[in-house]
Amino acid sequence: MKIILMSVGKFQDAGTREALDDFTQRINRYFPCEWKIIPSSKATDPLIIKKQEAQTIAAALQKEDYLVLLDERGKNISSPDLAQLVQQRANESRKQLVFLVGGAYGVDNSIAERADFTWSLSKLVFPHQIVRLVLAEQVYRACTILRNEKYHHS
Repeated sequence: MKIILMSVGKFQDAGTREALDDFTQRINRYFPCEWKIIPSSKATDPLIIKKQEAQTIAAALQKEDYLVLLDERGKNISSPDLAQLVQQRANESRKQLVFLVGGAYGVDNSIAERADFTWSLSKLVFPHQIVRLVLAEQVYRACTILRNEKYHHS
């Protein structure tokens, strides 16, 4: 199974990029992993922005992908629960597990409805740079939990 970390927006600044690269390399020890950055729409109307971004996101997804949407209205889960979600997808022989961080205005309903699971990191709203970093760290943590490694202390 391949893990795709997808985010709408700009590329990271140099400091965040270094940390993301580190966690992505760590995840690659367990599952092939890569980032896909979807450019933000240049439109000015939030509804048009979400529609345009949805088209790009939909084109990047495959029908059989398991899509996890990160959204503050989603379900809060623990790190062990995330590990279980990853393991279940691997057990199902999913080709790709995709984690999606939407754009500045969120995602269009078509993408929200396409999501297999909606995950909330917090009820708070964070900048994309922080969400990307937390996402990468938590996916890495989930991988270490699955292998009973010392990184996660429960």
